[in-house]
Amino acid sequence: EGYRNFCNKLWNASRFVLMNAGDEALDGPVELSLPDRWIRSRARELLLATEQALATYRFDLYATALYDFVWHDYCDWYLELTKPVLWSTDSDPAIVRGTRRTLVEILEMLLRAAHPVIPFITDALWREVAPRAGKAGPSVMLAPFPVADDLPADTAADTAIDWLKGVILALRNIRGEAGIKPGQAITVLLQGGQAQARELAGATESLLKRLARVDRLEWLADDATPPAHALSLVGDLRVMVPLAGLIDLDAERARLGKEIARREQDVERLQQKLANPGFADKAPAEVVARERQKLAEAEQALATLRGQIEVISQA
Repeated sequence: EGYRNFCNKLWNASRFVLMNAGDEALDGPVELSLPDRWIRSRARELLLATEQALATYRFDLYATALYDFVWHDYCDWYLELTKPVLWSTDSDPAIVRGTRRTLVEILEMLLRAAHPVIPFITDALWREVAPRAGKAGPSVMLAPFPVADDLPADTAADTAIDWLKGVILALRNIRGEAGIKPGQAITVLLQGGQAQARELAGATESLLKRLARVDRLEWLADDATPPAHALSLVGDLRVMVPLAGLIDLDAERARLGKEIARREQDVERLQQKLANPGFADKAPAEVVARERQKLAEAEQALATLRGQIEVISQA
């Protein structure tokens, strides 16, 4: 059942790519957007994983790497990130061309990488996709297996999109728990986070606004007191949605209660682990230090959530 759904997912993704890039000219100047750079970097990681798995005869890890990339990176995130570029009349033609080229090239690479474990579907799709990617041949069976060195690593794009994904998931969680309709535009307040957070927010703001239905994004000073809000934590970044006119207060209190209970379990587990002489005395010092850091972060997150539920209770 799961793998049938996976094949359907791959088939539908290919149809999306061919509908949005199949008849468009891919020649000419291109500019790769942040999502384009990210998916190319993630594809490189996929190929490194498949090369290692095949070299060690771990065909299970090979299939799992393909599954995760197709389902999560390519379909769940990259295809969604391309829609604002492809469907906007204001998009730069060079960026649109870069996105279409990336869609086709990564899909063509993926079909070659997946062919050994999904032979028939990948061959049928490759015959349609390959000409658009500039590849010739009667069958994917005769095409070379892709290699990681053909794609660049891009740490900056990886960091930016991972940050964006974290914030979008935080906002989706707030919407779901508080009963805010997916199509309803919201104001988002950000506070705290690492020094790089503001730079990442600036680089991904347009994507965040489109994918998370955000009409206004505002940063608060660390010592500023925000209005009553729903809160989700992304590391030490506070992602907040003002309550006025949006939030079901009872639902938000319930959501925070569940999150507090989960964090309390994390704190208790880490405290017990560090209090165990068998771990604290025998584990390497760097491992113990890492667990102490996790405990400190969990306690800080718990304190933040407890403060937030007090704010909600007074609203």
